[in-house]
Amino acid sequence: MNIKQKTHLSACIILGLNILASCSGRSDNDAVYKDSSRPVEERVSDLLSRMTVDEKIGQLNQRSFFVAEGDDDVFGPGIESGAIGSLLNVPSAELSDSLQKIAIERSRLGIPLLIARDVIHGYKTIMPIPLGQAATFDTAVVADGARVAAVEASSDGIRWTFAPMIDISRDPRWGRIAESFGEDVCLTSLMGRAMVRGFQGDDNAAPSSIAACAKHFVGYGASQAGRDYNSTYIPERQLREIYLTPFEEVCKEGCLTYMSSFNDNDGIPASGNRHVLTDILRGEWNFDGFVVSDWASVAEMINHGFCADRRDAARKGFTAGVDMEMESGTYLEHIKSLIDEGLVSMDDIDRSVANILRVKFRLGLFENPYIVNPQSVKYCKEHLDVARRAALESVIMLKNDKATLPLDSNRVGRILVTGPMAHAPHDQLGTWVFDGEKDHTVTLLDALRDRFGDKTAIIYEPGLDYSRHRSDAGIARAVAAARSADVIIAAVGEESILSGEAHSVADLNLVGDQSRLIAELAKTGKPLITVIMAGRPLTIGREADASDAVLYAFHPGTMGGPALADLIFGVESPSGKTPVTFVKHVGQVPTYYSRNNTGRPASGSETLLDDIELEAGQTSLGCTSFWLDAGFGPLYPFGYGLSYGKFDYSDLSLDKDVYGAGDTIAVSFRLTNSGSRKATEVAQLYVTDKVGSVTRPVRELKGFRRVSLAPGEDTVVRFELPVSDLAFYGIDMTRAIEPGAFAVAVGGDSDCTLSQDFEIK
Repeated sequence: MNIKQKTHLSACIILGLNILASCSGRSDNDAVYKDSSRPVEERVSDLLSRMTVDEKIGQLNQRSFFVAEGDDDVFGPGIESGAIGSLLNVPSAELSDSLQKIAIERSRLGIPLLIARDVIHGYKTIMPIPLGQAATFDTAVVADGARVAAVEASSDGIRWTFAPMIDISRDPRWGRIAESFGEDVCLTSLMGRAMVRGFQGDDNAAPSSIAACAKHFVGYGASQAGRDYNSTYIPERQLREIYLTPFEEVCKEGCLTYMSSFNDNDGIPASGNRHVLTDILRGEWNFDGFVVSDWASVAEMINHGFCADRRDAARKGFTAGVDMEMESGTYLEHIKSLIDEGLVSMDDIDRSVANILRVKFRLGLFENPYIVNPQSVKYCKEHLDVARRAALESVIMLKNDKATLPLDSNRVGRILVTGPMAHAPHDQLGTWVFDGEKDHTVTLLDALRDRFGDKTAIIYEPGLDYSRHRSDAGIARAVAAARSADVIIAAVGEESILSGEAHSVADLNLVGDQSRLIAELAKTGKPLITVIMAGRPLTIGREADASDAVLYAFHPGTMGGPALADLIFGVESPSGKTPVTFVKHVGQVPTYYSRNNTGRPASGSETLLDDIELEAGQTSLGCTSFWLDAGFGPLYPFGYGLSYGKFDYSDLSLDKDVYGAGDTIAVSFRLTNSGSRKATEVAQLYVTDKVGSVTRPVRELKGFRRVSLAPGEDTVVRFELPVSDLAFYGIDMTRAIEPGAFAVAVGGDSDCTLSQDFEIK
């Protein structure tokens, strides 16, 4: 079907739906569930009592507009009969209101649709990918970005999004690391809570609020070998300490919905895991929203070999705790017969339907089902400013030899801008962007020309047309242009299609001829600034060595170009920090800073592969934990990032040496900007539990703070750390604070060395 045909068909559907919706409505206007002054639980109970079994089953069903495009049997009579409780991927505001009108005015009980869309890091105005947002270490930036997305999405009738993704992600080969907040439990938890606040707003019932959905529940980020949809094996202690923690935190924040994940863990698919979906989520955390399956993941339990057929999948998915099924339709086909046979109870049906209705009431859909926000909110200046700030804070300066950056526009006459990402408006937006438009993207080239083109000659020679491109001629033209330039800005990385769902990789090097482009440019001897835009941390050691300065921007979104231009010319100072460890080689994966202590930790000198003497004795290299071809550590540690300032940490002190279980640890230290420029530092607080009933991480992030200081300025930074935050699951699987020796450390990354011991009695 061509575009013209699709447009005509959509117009016909809208016309038909509007005609259908114009008929007279319902009775029972005095029903309790229609009274907004009554408590939500009373309204839920009253509505449940009026629903037929078929209407209840309909609430458990979500369909996608694109899958059944143009099917009047689904979207007209289907909504009117109550067979559809939620729709996703409705393509326009007009159609959204038309479909909603059928639900409100033509269905027997007037239960509104919950219209959903993947609004992951922006709707029209696109923020940096979530991994880039995590690099800001700024919860306000994340909350503000989600608020922008909610306002824009709700202007098209969308009241539910499938974010935040709070999978702990420690394998950069996994494509969906781009959607995550990285490797750390503390950072992911705080960023997840911030995103929930932004989406849902101060009042869930406000027309600009959209329901958040915590995904993927749970353990998806641990997919073996970084291969998407792959199995995981996460022991219960690790599951609770690491992978469940962010989900518990967003539950405390009031996240309205959860999504079951694609993976199986220890042989049990997530959509059939009652222990996680019911025992923990509902029994331990008292969650009272609803759980939706990921796309067709209930039916996919057949592929797992966990279910015999679609009927078995419906039974196991529903009884495990998946309230709403996304797209695969097994509930519609089989739940009623399963009830008749006593394999699914009406009590469970009522609980699941109540969970869904509760969310609809909390969103105010019964009172305000139609679109309120104007279309003018899309790409408005206020929203673009939020995106620019997010991009600005997300950029990480990994290297700056000889103070190459910032550039002085009064001293630089000619700049070569090259590389496939310098002017790539589509790819700059990153993965999971369905609605953002490249025509609104401001690229690095655009921004440099606009901001500094009147002072500096901007020469553009891409060298390569896209990241996977190979071109001897293109590289030759770029090198020739470099010889006449004062400085080179080379923007390389990944196209957006190379990360995200189903886009895992086995090689983390720059693709195509990008590495060769950097190497050839370096040979010119001109100052080389390398800017990398990617959906994951890449193995860029060779490129960093060849460059004088390196800025890592992930995929920075709509306003990434102006942010980068401001940083390059010193209008602003870089402040981003690595939210995930950057490895030297893919063979180091998974490497993360909060690894458990080992019996033979890395220590002393490392003898690398090329330095080993011939016929060396087997034990002559020592017996510690390192790689012969990579050494002890990563390329860049977690929490690392440079700025135009120089930050010194000193005078670390604690208010006491010994604490009880109910105490709060007061930590203070002096932070000084001894550099010559104003800058912002992300000061980080880590704790080490020296002895436990089970082995413990070498250190764990417990807090962070962004601090801006003028040249020569200093300040005392204070953290308050409740001792209760030091609890963990001990050898008996009880979460408790174990007495003993601890250490606190502060600094600009996870390798910080300023520390002080303390004791818990």
